Amino acid sequence: VQLQASGGGLVQAGGSLRLSCVASGIFFSLNDMAWYRQAPGKQREWVASVSITGHTDYADSVKDRATVSRDNAKNTIYLQMNNLKPEDTAVYYCNGLCGKFSWGQGTQVTVSS
Repeated sequence: VQLQASGGGLVQAGGSLRLSCVASGIFFSLNDMAWYRQAPGKQREWVASVSITGHTDYADSVKDRATVSRDNAKNTIYLQMNNLKPEDTAVYYCNGLCGKFSWGQGTQVTVSS
């Protein structure tokens, strides 16, 4: 299993980023997928998820600022983040629900104030 996240970077508060994560070694279209993040000194937390039917859910901290989507043809999950805040600074990972697969390296998002 490989979960390769990309698209992170350094952005000013109020800016936007689109994260991507390509999955290999899993039956992607048969799995609910999710984004997680881990800030320095904090536990990893769930951010958003998209089911195999396209139903989406969001953590309260990102609701109305984030959009999660998937492209089964590309085995890819996306996270569009708008109006970024310094507290969004973290390493972002994708995985199945409850982190059922091996974790990839993630992509660093840093939001400056």
